[in-house]
Amino acid sequence: MFHSLQRTIAEPVSCSGFGMHSGKAVHLTIRPARDNYGIKFFRTDLPDCPGVSAHFNNVVDSSLATVIGYEGFIVSTIEHLMACFAALGIDNAKVELDAYEMPIMDGSAAPFLSMIKSAGTTVQSSSRCYFVVKEPIELAEDGKFIGLYPADQFQLSYAIEYDHPLIGRQTCSLDLSDEVFETDIAGARTFGFLHEYEYLKQYGFARGASLDNVVVIDKNRVLNPDGLRYPDEFVRHKMLDCLGDFSLLGMPILGRIVAEKSGHAFHFNFLNTFFSRKDAWETKILSESVYCLEPHLKELAI
Repeated sequence: MFHSLQRTIAEPVSCSGFGMHSGKAVHLTIRPARDNYGIKFFRTDLPDCPGVSAHFNNVVDSSLATVIGYEGFIVSTIEHLMACFAALGIDNAKVELDAYEMPIMDGSAAPFLSMIKSAGTTVQSSSRCYFVVKEPIELAEDGKFIGLYPADQFQLSYAIEYDHPLIGRQTCSLDLSDEVFETDIAGARTFGFLHEYEYLKQYGFARGASLDNVVVIDKNRVLNPDGLRYPDEFVRHKMLDCLGDFSLLGMPILGRIVAEKSGHAFHFNFLNTFFSRKDAWETKILSESVYCLEPHLKELAI
């Protein structure tokens, strides 16, 4: 997860699937990109699409998933793929899809991770910069909390609490690496309650949802025939979403994230708070005591 030089994928790689909410078929291709390109999404079904950079200031909706947009073009549900890029240390990639919503695959990041690993990675010549946390940054609101603290590696602690016998309170803390991501987080699937699924269907959402890509919970049981992949799969999926959302800072973090009862919308509230606290972090090349400001940071106007 930590590298001194930027990386991209070694060769193009593709997959196909269906959007979780739209139910529409979608074909996805990830292509290598030059140094300092960042992660940029293109809609091949809309030839005039200028590309949407994966930056938090391009987030246009976070109610059900992470949706980015630019000049009227949107790409929805990018968080699982973005978490894979972050975990594998991929800084630059061109992502093409022929619909507005990413394929949900099996509801986890594991298929994307496998696809990217099959393509391999290429080490590039430009240095990789990090946000190094110097002082605590905290945000609390309506029982939700996120704190970011100094640490000598990237760590994530997450807690959720639901008034449901199969979930209750779950906590998980991990020192993150690409290996830990693969074994402990990537396979955790999105989840929902049966009554919520029925409500979303009624209003035109979750058209692509099924037991093949969502962990569905009834009053006292998991409806998926194969059960859970982890005893605490629910909190681990929230960690997956958090990693994907925080990757929209545009550079990796050296620090410890502590989150309580958070979600997409609150993640982005915190990212705005992060950039308002320039005194609490610095940009730095990991292997040297040299400060840097990559070109894509100028896009964030920080």
